[in-house]
Amino acid sequence: MSKIGFNKDLPKSCSYCVHGKTLEYTNEIICKKHGVIAERDYCRSYKYDPLKRIPQKVKIADNYSADDFKL
Repeated sequence: MSKIGFNKDLPKSCSYCVHGKTLEYTNEIICKKHGVIAERDYCRSYKYDPLKRIPQKVKIADNYSADDFKL
């Protein structure tokens, strides 16, 4: 698997693990291997799943002028 586009500085968390699933009404994770655990915990079975990560929203600047859109 290609490592392009993955943030190496992203902290390990069971919320991003292939073995974990977020419980609906709490901030806890249910793990296939360890049961119910805290969201920020992780174990040695941790395996990153990029599809579980929700990127932060980017704020778009709103100080444009009409000159910015002329060719």
